[in-house]
Amino acid sequence: MDLLHAVVLGVVQGLTEFLPVSSSGHLELVPRVFGWEQPAGSAGRAFDVALHFGTLCAVVGYFRHDLRRVVVAGLSPSAVRRRDQDARLGWLLVMSAIPAALAGVLLEGFIDERLGTPVVIGWSLVLFGVVLAVADRLLGVRRIESIGARDAAVIGVAQVLALNPGTSRSGVTMSAARALGIARDDAARFSFLMGIPVILGAFVFEMVGLASDGIPDGLGTAMIVGGVTAAVSGWCAVAGLLRFVRTRSFTPFVLYRIALGVIVLIVA
Repeated sequence: MDLLHAVVLGVVQGLTEFLPVSSSGHLELVPRVFGWEQPAGSAGRAFDVALHFGTLCAVVGYFRHDLRRVVVAGLSPSAVRRRDQDARLGWLLVMSAIPAALAGVLLEGFIDERLGTPVVIGWSLVLFGVVLAVADRLLGVRRIESIGARDAAVIGVAQVLALNPGTSRSGVTMSAARALGIARDDAARFSFLMGIPVILGAFVFEMVGLASDGIPDGLGTAMIVGGVTAAVSGWCAVAGLLRFVRTRSFTPFVLYRIALGVIVLIVA
């Protein structure tokens, strides 16, 4: 793989993994736009491992202090018994990841064979852009501390829809959180935190295949470059969006999704 391709795809992965615009959809569209030949088979899995590792490093690095408190409290029996807020949040994050993890394993073949076409991506960008717009107009005043098991389950089920390229994991989980009355910045924060076990799961799942196939010759440098650029751009996306939504709505992302979706459908 050309190093320029690795840089571009790394930046695209890092930004779109956390902005509500769909990383999987963009990773399908960008190579088509530039006429790049995507690595297939073991090479494709290896490069996906690098990109997911980069975004995992970005979100874990940004929330490292929160994660330390959550993990320590969640593994402490005394903290769980007294319903410590950090312990409670940790187990809610685990609960929210279960639906997507099960669906990903059970529907892997269907997703690979039926989804990811330009038409599906185009309609998904438009449809879930409208969903984000509607949800974001609802009044939301609840803070992240008020999120309970029912909320985590609903948002977790919504996250299953993100297995379809074009939906956006962050977009659909933020939409679900906003529909439950959660404030915009807390919806974004919870979406990023609940993405950690999902991204980690995808990374581990892909690592199993990589361990058996090995790294294809000549791909090592591209994997490092793609992973580093995904980590840097991912960090910027998390920090930038959390700062942005404190004072602004998701409207710019909605308009971008709809415009891109319409263009994709016209071209397709």
